[in-house]
Amino acid sequence: MIHEILPVGLLQCNCSIVGDENSREAIVVDPGDEIEQILAILDRHALRVQYIVITHAHIDHIGGAKKLKEQTGAPVYMKEQDLELYRHMDQQALWLGVPPPETTTIDVLVRDGDEIRWGELQATVLHTPGHTQGSICLLFPQCAPTKLLAGDTLFRDSIGRTDLPGGNYSQILKSVKEKLLVLDDATIVFPGHGPVTTIGREREWNPFLQS
Repeated sequence: MIHEILPVGLLQCNCSIVGDENSREAIVVDPGDEIEQILAILDRHALRVQYIVITHAHIDHIGGAKKLKEQTGAPVYMKEQDLELYRHMDQQALWLGVPPPETTTIDVLVRDGDEIRWGELQATVLHTPGHTQGSICLLFPQCAPTKLLAGDTLFRDSIGRTDLPGGNYSQILKSVKEKLLVLDDATIVFPGHGPVTTIGREREWNPFLQS
């Protein structure tokens, strides 16, 4: 597996490029900005984008989806509950004081438990509402150890904020405890921002998960 992480944009969203070494097929997760740099990584590895996957519809995670789709022709995957957020990119841009990005059609509405396959790789969609109502994580069970792209649901020593539209504190705690903490302690967690962690570390040290 090829896995490159590129922090993009004003808020340094961790965009993931995950490619299959044999087929050279790839997915791009959360292309929030800096599409030229994402394309450069794809070109360096000779990867072809099959899908663009959005963990949630905040501007820093989805702002570059239209540009990447135009450059690659790949369909955009997202959870239906975040469509309304995506329709209000102009309001989100106002929060950050940046120009609103152009939006595109969401081609595939994923569901909890869906499997996304490219080359010999696959990822399972975990619906983890709380940061937004349509937040998802992607689980790579075939990896050893297992990998989790956690979006803004779980961070090192923290969880996603819940004070924005669609956020719910009790809901995100329920999502983390019922969907993520059931995973093996060795599972490597790649959050939407900041450093990598593990499920075991967050189970033991994350202050939001101690009660």
